[in-house]
Amino acid sequence: MPSTLLRDSRALGVLAVPLVLTQLAQVALTTTDTVMMGLLGTAELAAGGLAIVIFNQLRTMGVGLVTSVGNQTAAAAARAEQHAAGAAARPEVPPAPDDVQAIVRAGLAVATLAGIAGAVLMVLIGRTLPWLGQDPAVVGLARTMLYALAPGLLPCLWFQALRQFTVGMRRPQALLRITIASVAVNAALNWVLIHGTFGLPRLGLIGVGAATSTVHLLTFLALYLSAKKDKALAPLLSLNIAKADPEAVRRLVRLGIPIAATYGSEAGFFSVTALMAGTFGPDALAAHTAVNQLVYIVFQVAVGLSHAASINVSRELALGEFDAARRIKNTALACAAAVMTVVGILYVTVPRLVLAPFLDTGSDRALAIATQLLLVTAFLQFFDCAQNIGVGLLRGLDDTRSGFRITLIGYWAVGLPASWLLAHALGLGTLGIWLGLLTGLATTAVLLLRRYTHSLGRREADALPATA
Repeated sequence: MPSTLLRDSRALGVLAVPLVLTQLAQVALTTTDTVMMGLLGTAELAAGGLAIVIFNQLRTMGVGLVTSVGNQTAAAAARAEQHAAGAAARPEVPPAPDDVQAIVRAGLAVATLAGIAGAVLMVLIGRTLPWLGQDPAVVGLARTMLYALAPGLLPCLWFQALRQFTVGMRRPQALLRITIASVAVNAALNWVLIHGTFGLPRLGLIGVGAATSTVHLLTFLALYLSAKKDKALAPLLSLNIAKADPEAVRRLVRLGIPIAATYGSEAGFFSVTALMAGTFGPDALAAHTAVNQLVYIVFQVAVGLSHAASINVSRELALGEFDAARRIKNTALACAAAVMTVVGILYVTVPRLVLAPFLDTGSDRALAIATQLLLVTAFLQFFDCAQNIGVGLLRGLDDTRSGFRITLIGYWAVGLPASWLLAHALGLGTLGIWLGLLTGLATTAVLLLRRYTHSLGRREADALPATA
């Protein structure tokens, strides 16, 4: 019914809108770094870009390890609310502070281990760059950039663990304010440290890395202090990772490893297609890069909807509301379809305007290729959004392994071969690559959503005897 859809959309939007805007603000953060590096010169941009790619890959994997903190928090809080209201369904479940505090401690413990391991790995990668066939002029700059970025990985993952905690408690409002403020702080610190103003040393490219690490620390502290001031969050917030429950840590790691692998697999999938596009010449690669950046920006809508849907599914299942969990899928997909339709119309009607910020309109061939790719993207983004929502829905069921297995099938067994065949065997070039991407993402979306429907139905059937 329309009224039910509207009500469910509002409930989803309360959580999804701040998350979408936070994701877009984080894109602005990395864009600022790229612009600042570009002002320093081509070598600095190449070296800094390489370092940031390495940092982002490790950061993404680390974020995957703590993502389930939000789902576990939402489920624990929902059970506690039910318990406090006198519900007889789960009388054995303890109040929220015990459960949620254990989850927060475990999340921060996992973030600490991942942050330290990732920082060490960044230093080691920096030492191996000469063996990876990189330009000697770029290697030295990239290595020092990696050294400057490495200390920021730990507070970055701490921030992500706290972020998942606040989202799981359905109080994400401070996230948006902090992330927007971090964009301005990052730009200011970049300028000061790069150029050595206010009597500070002129650090150049290293200043970008130092500014980024500093901003990650400041955003973590800001979110922590904001949570401590929140009456609903403060009693549940515990930074004493020495008391982390080993079983809670193992559970987060068990759930987090497939998520991290899924994130890494998706990033690798798009990286390989970029290499494929490069084989068709600089114009094709430029067009691919421009359109891929557009997809990445719009994808943040899917990320926000996916996280919100995932948290709400965890909550509804903890309360035994299977019909509500089923409606969440339909609501999230409907909201995504509405946004993607508007964006798709822009792609088709004003492609030059859409591409102008990302592509030199003086390159007629690159512009022609990119315009053609936008027609594919107008359809592709529906499936890209749907598959990301599907991963989130399964995460709400604590089923992270199925999501990983299905994405492996969709990305690597279907999407990549399809891209190669269409691009090379059929001679469609870059257009073929994107048609292959569409095929892979569509396959992934269908399989993930089918899996969610099947798993939810099985979970509901298993629960029937207990509620009879």
